Amino acid sequence: MKKIEAVIKPFKLEEVKEALTGMGIEGLTVVEVRGFGRQKGHTEIYRGSEYTVDFLPKLKLEIVLRDDQVDAAVEAILKSAKTGKIGDGKIFILALEEAIRIRTGEKGEKAV
Repeated sequence: MKKIEAVIKPFKLEEVKEALTGMGIEGLTVVEVRGFGRQKGHTEIYRGSEYTVDFLPKLKLEIVLRDDQVDAAVEAILKSAKTGKIGDGKIFILALEEAIRIRTGEKGEKAV
């Protein structure tokens, strides 16, 4: 099993969700996060005062999948989250040791 963590622009959520559900992925966790990378934030003016916004709003998606689903899911995220502009985000793939469904106690891929 693998866990995919993808950090994307908030307005791309619906597109990414549709792409993933369209390929049969049933579970997805979304967390609102703030951060920066090469984008380094930007400067804004509010009531005549200039200030720097260092941490930009993003969404972090967490998806747990069987190994054979990972490549297709990554491709779906890449295609649907891309704008071609700086700050599109990142995808991380982690090995997952175990998953347990709380309601039934099922373990491993059965829990996913």
